[in-house]
Amino acid sequence: MLVVLAGLGLVLSSLQTGAHGVLGSAHFLLTSVLLLVRRSRPVPVAGAVTALDVIGIAAGLVTSASAPEAIAFYSLARYSSGRPSLVMTVTGMVAYGVVMEIRGPGIGQFAAGAFVVAIPAGVGALVKARVELNERGRRTAADAAVQAERRRIARELHDVVAHHITVINALVGGARATLAPEQEVTREALESAQQTARQAMSEMRRLLHVLRADGNDGPDAATGVGADRLPALIGEARSAGLPASLTVTGEPVTLPSAVDHAVYRIVQEALTNTRKHAAGARASVRLAYESEAVEVEVLDDGVPQQGGAPGYGLGGMAERVALCGGQLSTGPRPGGGFRVHARIPLEAT
Repeated sequence: MLVVLAGLGLVLSSLQTGAHGVLGSAHFLLTSVLLLVRRSRPVPVAGAVTALDVIGIAAGLVTSASAPEAIAFYSLARYSSGRPSLVMTVTGMVAYGVVMEIRGPGIGQFAAGAFVVAIPAGVGALVKARVELNERGRRTAADAAVQAERRRIARELHDVVAHHITVINALVGGARATLAPEQEVTREALESAQQTARQAMSEMRRLLHVLRADGNDGPDAATGVGADRLPALIGEARSAGLPASLTVTGEPVTLPSAVDHAVYRIVQEALTNTRKHAAGARASVRLAYESEAVEVEVLDDGVPQQGGAPGYGLGGMAERVALCGGQLSTGPRPGGGFRVHARIPLEAT
């Protein structure tokens, strides 16, 4: 809007006034045009407007600082910070003070010139501080809401899920105690179920600790699972009736926490899906350490069972891999079975 008014002023000046008025209008138009980039380039714009105003006042084209000057220094304080902004503000105050003193000697001329910079810059700084304070308040409120929701979920998990797992564990233990000595196979299956229930309770406690924590280490920071626990996970799968194998290639290295947890959870979810949806299948897990990435692949040779509601496992895998900057591919294998493959770059975490 200011540019349009300045342009109209230049046209009217060229029709009604002499060369001096045209130059003054051209000066106003030029300083107004500079304001179009004041948000993205606040320091250069303030410097250019100051230079043009000083030249214009010294040459008698304008008598004092103009509206573009006030907008430029307001924008300088509003959209920039640090030493460049401070240096430009002080430079502008000195420049306007000196040129006003030279142009019209008198008491307070220097102070008046400095104030034409200090006032809009001060207003811009106050507005910026207020916006930042409001934004900080919104972030604090949002964080508090997230923490409250996490604590609510933790209470629900403790009161409902953990209770049922404890009951299951007790029932399985009671069933084992009533078995005849010759029922060894059933006893081993129940023992495996009881161990799985105990492990579920252990992971549930760690998960509750994470949900109740106020830190920013991520949702898996305290779960204590990672690539080094894959052999135990494979053993648990075998105990549950799923023939599974693990192959590790490359030189094992300490993985970043997010990647380490993602690798474990991908394998855990893939093996769970195989047990649920491809009864009688065999599974193989390959973990490959490379110089710039880690790859994990889970293959099975089962035939998927038809029916059943889709779960959230594959979506959860994709989210974990995406958060680590990696790529995930899942789908049926050409020769039958299912494949889950993830490649996660190490430098992106």
